[in-house]
Amino acid sequence: MTDLVEIAPPRFDVSLALAYATDDNVTGRRIYCRAACYLHRDAAELLERAVDLAAAQGLKLIVFDGYRPVEAQWALWRQCPDPTFLADPRRGSPHSRGIAVDLSLEDRETGIPLDMGTGFDDLTPRAFHGSTAPPTAAQRNRMLLLGLMASAGWDHYLNEWWHYQMFTPRRYPLLWDSAAGTGLMAP
Repeated sequence: MTDLVEIAPPRFDVSLALAYATDDNVTGRRIYCRAACYLHRDAAELLERAVDLAAAQGLKLIVFDGYRPVEAQWALWRQCPDPTFLADPRRGSPHSRGIAVDLSLEDRETGIPLDMGTGFDDLTPRAFHGSTAPPTAAQRNRMLLLGLMASAGWDHYLNEWWHYQMFTPRRYPLLWDSAAGTGLMAP
């Protein structure tokens, strides 16, 4: 496997809610044939920083997606070919390079997710970082997530409150599932 690290407890103290391994995503069907999350080792180091910063605030990260094989990016693009929300697979997504993560926050004690004003994969302007449409408390929670992730060294995408990626993504190659060796896609 090419420089990818599995993101899972106990090494990573996160909750996994891997949307594309279920029918509960924008396509309405499973994209991954198994529930697993990977990031490039450089991104995994940044995620560890974010985990520590969240823990110091009594919070825990909920991870929805990490490395996304090019094949999976095509499945999403066929469902919603809108560059406002999805990277055109011909150009490549930071997810398909293993350097992007989709996530949220939950209370560490109760496991209750913080209200972010929309769900994950809400492909509407309400999902924008700067949207004032969600309730004020949800806007604060988004800013809290943004602050934690920025402090850990992540860049953000303005149109999705849940999406964070490393700076200079094109330094990293696009990875098809067969090259990555993750077995996320059906053979």
